[in-house]
Amino acid sequence: MKIEELATPTALLDRAKFQRNCDMMLARVRDLGVKLRPHMKTLKSIDAARVAIDPSHGGIAVATLDEASYFADAGISDIFYAVCITPDKLARAAEIAQRAPDLSLLVDDIATAEAIDAFGRANNRWFRVWIELDSGEHRTGLELGDPMLPVLAKFCDQSPAIELAGVATHGGHSYRCRTIEEIADVAEQERTTAVRAAGMIRALNIPCPGVSVGSTPTALHARSVDGVTEIRAGVYMAGDLFQASIHSGAQDDIALSVLATVISHKANRMMVDAGGLALSKDRSTERTQDRGYGLVVDLHGASLGESIVAGVHQEHGELRGAQLEQLRIGSKVRILPNHACMTAAAYDRLYVVDGDQVVDCWSRTNGW
Repeated sequence: MKIEELATPTALLDRAKFQRNCDMMLARVRDLGVKLRPHMKTLKSIDAARVAIDPSHGGIAVATLDEASYFADAGISDIFYAVCITPDKLARAAEIAQRAPDLSLLVDDIATAEAIDAFGRANNRWFRVWIELDSGEHRTGLELGDPMLPVLAKFCDQSPAIELAGVATHGGHSYRCRTIEEIADVAEQERTTAVRAAGMIRALNIPCPGVSVGSTPTALHARSVDGVTEIRAGVYMAGDLFQASIHSGAQDDIALSVLATVISHKANRMMVDAGGLALSKDRSTERTQDRGYGLVVDLHGASLGESIVAGVHQEHGELRGAQLEQLRIGSKVRILPNHACMTAAAYDRLYVVDGDQVVDCWSRTNGW
């Protein structure tokens, strides 16, 4: 099937670029001497995971229990649910762990650890647990000097229902950086926070085997990973305009795009059938190069200058650019996303393409 035969809007994944991105990150992490735990929250596809997984590790990270269940059904055992667990989700996590015995959870509070302990004792279960650290993003996690850190580590060590997997942090504030040096600084902050926390826990004679860090920018630009055992990253597989803007990939590395059709062509505007739901409403914030809600390229991925999606309604996208006059109603274009994770979330499948041919269709999961 040719790409232009697909109904729109739909998500395309360029096979060669996706493979190249996966190979690049695996080689990078191997050169650093640690293991890669690909985060599947962007593509959420078992076919993608099979390409991205580090053969020496075999594990993945996920952002929802739905993802954990989906990948467990596909036979992946080592799954890190990398969002703080809540007590009401423990029964579901326990069920998933029957299919994925190496499922691990994330906590940053003693109350949650106590709930895990109580659930495990009552149901004859045990869980592998990571302690989350805040290395500067200020989202979730314990700061290095928080007195709760040793208390939580001791509790996990003493609980018969908990096996301490280690410490984990996410340098998400790397996305606020604009230079490679700034990203490298965040990567070092991420590393030192995790390594020092692990050292503090080990000084209490508590085993802390894992030191897990990561984001795509910090994975690519870290100066050192001394003391780290694994790196988590995910959006590198798909790439997006934001990653390109912060030097964590190039525009030519973007494997994910949205196929859309021109539905209206007036003198002062052109509309396609991909709007806020198909693209997301994450808008470009680059003052020097505003890409609106996505960069428009032609059906084959070739440049249309700086043509952008300038505005979106629920099912309408308004295009703007000097090279759009060649398009007519029914013409198809591709739109490169600002934020691949949000854009991919609109779709239940990814059409894998090679040139102008659709060569595969990968299922993906959605929901929580």
